[in-house]
Amino acid sequence: MGEIRTGLILGFVFVSLGGCAAPEPADLLLHNGKIVTVDDAFSIQQAVAVRDGRIIAVGGEDLLSRYDATLIIDLEGKTVLPGFNDTHLHISGSPAREIDLTETTSIAELQQQVRAKADQLGEGEWITGYGWSEDAFAELRKPTRTDLDEAAPRNPVTLTRAGGHSAVVNSLAFELAEITKDTPDPEGGILEKDERGELNGIIRERQGIVGRLVPRATPEETRPSFVQNLRDLLELGITSLAQAGVSTRGYEEWELVYREHGQELPRANVQIRWGGPERMTAFGKKTGDGNERLRVGAVKVFVDGGFTGPSAYTIDSYRSEPGFHGSLALPEEELRTTIEQAHEMGWQMGFHAIGDAAIQLVVGYFVETLEASPRDNHRHYLNHFTVRPPPEVMELMAKHDILITQQPNFTYTLEGRYVEYLEEEHAAHNNPLRSPMDHGVFVALSSDILPIGPMVGIYAAVTRKGASGTVYAPDERLTMEEAIRGYTRNGAYITFEEDIKGTLEPGKLADMIVLSDDLLTIDPERILDVVVEKTIIGGRVVFER
Repeated sequence: MGEIRTGLILGFVFVSLGGCAAPEPADLLLHNGKIVTVDDAFSIQQAVAVRDGRIIAVGGEDLLSRYDATLIIDLEGKTVLPGFNDTHLHISGSPAREIDLTETTSIAELQQQVRAKADQLGEGEWITGYGWSEDAFAELRKPTRTDLDEAAPRNPVTLTRAGGHSAVVNSLAFELAEITKDTPDPEGGILEKDERGELNGIIRERQGIVGRLVPRATPEETRPSFVQNLRDLLELGITSLAQAGVSTRGYEEWELVYREHGQELPRANVQIRWGGPERMTAFGKKTGDGNERLRVGAVKVFVDGGFTGPSAYTIDSYRSEPGFHGSLALPEEELRTTIEQAHEMGWQMGFHAIGDAAIQLVVGYFVETLEASPRDNHRHYLNHFTVRPPPEVMELMAKHDILITQQPNFTYTLEGRYVEYLEEEHAAHNNPLRSPMDHGVFVALSSDILPIGPMVGIYAAVTRKGASGTVYAPDERLTMEEAIRGYTRNGAYITFEEDIKGTLEPGKLADMIVLSDDLLTIDPERILDVVVEKTIIGGRVVFER
């Protein structure tokens, strides 16, 4: 009987303790913070638990007793957001001949960089570069052919402007490409001339007529910098990106890089440049193919140029060039046929359209195709949407579920271009946010490359300020909550991934960032000072400041 009694007593003890279940295992637990879930209610919690790369619980400090985590991070009151889903970026590697001009602040400095590269490479070698902007130069003008001739008379040079829609080349580059002042403008582009009718070195949109001569770098040469440039996105809090267009062959390099380095890089959704039905069929993949680390995105087509050319296709003529409306990047009938074919093949379409005339045209063709061949949940979208089109165009977009991925940071960095090229009303409403949303159009936010980094975009979205401090159409402002949704949850929707990421909810991928300051309470003028302190992908800390 004694043994039986002991067993009964022990049984009672175990039953009474059963009300306090043993803690569940977890890999990571963040607590004592402000967890901005970006769920439907935009609820705020204090802790989040992660297991096997996914969120298993979000709640209060009681999660500390509910979960036995391998790694526990005390946030000390810091704010946590879902990782940024940047739906329009351009990431690549750099060859040895290329100069980084993104921080160059004068033409004199640019010339010094070109001279140094010429000395490094030797006479006759091509010199390339990317990232200059006349708005950042002390001289407040574009570099010219003469400037480059002074710096490297014995090397052909082509330097692409920030944004990628124009380049400046030197005389030797023109000579090798057999381009003279009598050469007609290439279709869709412009060879700029000075007041004497001589080539000034600027090529708008079709700089490839010179760039085609530059020896192509091998993937082996550019791969290390490609991987590093992807890693650098983690410091900006970008846990997912959409690469804005590669060739079908270029996708193979992404596959190789993600096989070798995928666990240490942001998740990627790669747009594929349209190559015609045969090439796309031979590619053998389509929107959505891949996995949670790397997948195929929308098909990419340039409808027009941009304002760094400039050649964005506009309804009204350019303020600085009466009678000039920019240009289409391809003939209208070819655009219509491309849309029909891509739609019928089952691709999502994500087309570059900056000017209001380009937007109006492509929306018309999208609608025409959708009405002739309806397809549920197509999620076709426009990249950029810079010049606000007539209201009826936005109404058509809402009716037919045509989405936008917008770059509010352009309001900040391209302010000078808009003021120079656009009439006052169009300049004020550049990169509209509120007005398309008011018409029922879905808007995600992204960075492109001017600059890469969501903080500039968030700042411009909520303040509508250019770099000068001028406010453009304050009625286009977003709330901070809307801006955060635009860079997280809405980005996931653009890529058909809203069920697995974009919010901090149980079952979602554990992709999140810890910020130095609380974006929900900070003075908007301090947004540009906010930095990412930790970036977490799949429950692993992949960046720590």
